[in-house]
Amino acid sequence: MEHTYQYSWIIPFVPLPVPMLIGVGLLLFPTATKNLRRMWAFPSILLLSIVMIFSVDLAIHQIHSSCIYQYVWSWTINNDFSLEFGHFIDPLTSIMSVLITTVGILVLIYSDNYMSHDQGYLRFFAYMTFFNTSMLGLVTSSNLIQIYIFWELVGMCSYLLIGFWSTRPIAASACQKAFVTNRVGDFGLLLGILGLYWITGSFEFRDLFEIFNNLIYNNEVNLLFVTLCAFLLFAGAVAKSAQFPLHVWLPDAMEGPTPISALIHAATMVAAGIFLVARLLPLFIVIPYIMNLISLIGIITVLLGATLALAQKDIKRSLAYSTMSQLGYMMLALGMGSYRAALFHLITHAYSKALLFLGSGSIIHSMEAIVGYSPDKSQNMVLMGGLRKHVPITKTAFLLGTLSLCGIPPLACFWSKDEILNDSWLYSPIFAIIACFTAGLTAFYMFRIYLLTFEGHFNIRFQNYSGKKSNSFYSISIWGKEEPKSIKTEFSLFALLTTNNELTMNNERPSFFSKNPFRIDIDSKVTKMPFITIFPFDTTKTFFYPHESDSTMLFSMLVLVLFPLFVGTIGIPFHQEGVDLDLLSILLTPSINLLHENSNHFFDWYEFLTNSTFSVSIAYFGIVLASFLYKPFYSSFQNWNILNLVAKRSANEILWDKIINFIYDWSYNRAYIDTFYAISLTEKLRELAQLTHLLDRRVIDGITNGVGIASFFVGESIKYVGGSRISFYLLLYLFYVLIFFFICYFFFNYF
Repeated sequence: MEHTYQYSWIIPFVPLPVPMLIGVGLLLFPTATKNLRRMWAFPSILLLSIVMIFSVDLAIHQIHSSCIYQYVWSWTINNDFSLEFGHFIDPLTSIMSVLITTVGILVLIYSDNYMSHDQGYLRFFAYMTFFNTSMLGLVTSSNLIQIYIFWELVGMCSYLLIGFWSTRPIAASACQKAFVTNRVGDFGLLLGILGLYWITGSFEFRDLFEIFNNLIYNNEVNLLFVTLCAFLLFAGAVAKSAQFPLHVWLPDAMEGPTPISALIHAATMVAAGIFLVARLLPLFIVIPYIMNLISLIGIITVLLGATLALAQKDIKRSLAYSTMSQLGYMMLALGMGSYRAALFHLITHAYSKALLFLGSGSIIHSMEAIVGYSPDKSQNMVLMGGLRKHVPITKTAFLLGTLSLCGIPPLACFWSKDEILNDSWLYSPIFAIIACFTAGLTAFYMFRIYLLTFEGHFNIRFQNYSGKKSNSFYSISIWGKEEPKSIKTEFSLFALLTTNNELTMNNERPSFFSKNPFRIDIDSKVTKMPFITIFPFDTTKTFFYPHESDSTMLFSMLVLVLFPLFVGTIGIPFHQEGVDLDLLSILLTPSINLLHENSNHFFDWYEFLTNSTFSVSIAYFGIVLASFLYKPFYSSFQNWNILNLVAKRSANEILWDKIINFIYDWSYNRAYIDTFYAISLTEKLRELAQLTHLLDRRVIDGITNGVGIASFFVGESIKYVGGSRISFYLLLYLFYVLIFFFICYFFFNYF
């Protein structure tokens, strides 16, 4: 066992040869490396699999031995200052290592097919593998300086992968936004690390916790300064885990390839902030103000993320706001001191959300096969619908991930989220009410995503090429201007009115479109629809329905399905010697003891069933409400008459519509937080920069240039005065000296 711990330092470095060899190959043998590019996926997956086996072995040893292992070696020594590097193995490290490697392997397998046609395939795998190395180095770090180094490397990989398609302006802007936002938190983290070293004189975790706690208990340190340092440390976690108010970068980060969203921005990198707070919890727990702040930021993020996910049309942005909300649950649990519940939800959410992102990638991948569907259209849920017939395996996997995230038993997130909700009632009834309400919102927006994407009929959105709208509706025909009678049996057309007053058409089978459009006979009830637009069609374009993804992509999703189904069992208590324990509590025993908590407790199944019935009822209510509002309505669409509905609306219904519109605008416009930042920060900083630039050019440069110009003219003038006589120059020099002395005398005597 000691042998296993001794060589655990190799965990971060095993995947490192792949990005190094890819870089060397592209530099020295670019043609051969690019021709053999698909072969690089195999060593990436193989080396990460070796790390996974090693991590699982360490986790098993942690369960059996319940110990913490640390090995360090000196890097630099200067008088009293010593900087050491090493590796720190404890239950938290074991959990994170297993999580990173398992999700990473499946995402790499998925990416091999997803990115197979992309020109940046090699660059993608180099970035991904280097990210896995950086993340593994982060979770095995033994001190704060080492964590900060890998923290920045993880952020660099995120920046490169968000802007992977840098030729798209929106992707380039998104990676810059992520970079700038994270710099705010990272600068705070660096200041907090330096301040903590000033207080304790150590960067090592175990020494740091012991010294810090002794200083606090003996009242030998300024509490205000300690609180400030802890707040700065927490600021780094706020930015990295997309907590309010530094959450604005995460939705825009969805501009990167979907596998990146699954691995980095759902399961691993965004969990780094949660990991940092969990690692430093023995330090935070003795500062009540910081614990209250952590729980407050967590509950605000929980509610804000859920409300912002309600009206998003982009499937990945909706899942991103969902990730933000679930990370808020974890931060809330840590702020309440529920260390075990936070880590439990970290595990269950990571696997469930990775499955959902891979499912969304499969949907996007299939939608891009449709002619005319650009990336923004292939991610728009309003343009989907009825995909359950075309991608049944993806639909099943996505549904299981959705049910898990909604908290439906016996899936994984039910066990972890229910535990956080139960602990919140003991901590603060107000926080508990908000957390339970958000659990209902989670079920609502997740089933909204599912219903808009998979239920109903498949929607084909056609827009005229000029971008302008016309007032007449033309139909489709493959025969020219004379429409045959068989056209009604050939096509089954339904006209659906969408929120932006554009027409959506549903065809039961693929068809070829005529270059000369003409009118189809439509039922008279349907012709009463307002806002009809013109759609030109081209015979050179053929429509294809979405199709199921390839086997390698499906393999990753099917394996990930097993985790939401069974990973929740690690938190289910079992009776042992008069005490109810679970596998996660046994694994976390050393860390829980470090936090002065007792892991041995008796589990009250009656209380659990009572509380879980309440939470599950809230989730089911959200599902039912989403099903009622977003159910396919085309079957009864012919009986719909908007004029009659408007005429019959009462004052209460109009007020209700205003409330709904306000909620929709709030959610769709991201609570106007991005707008506020753009006006108050971006524009003001640009105005300040322009003012500073003007001051520099006109005042500072003006004075400098003015002195130079004045000296030039004075010199030019004087050279014509003396007549080349030295005596005259000496007289002039003495005159200037007398003037100088007179000015000095006047200044010292009167001022």
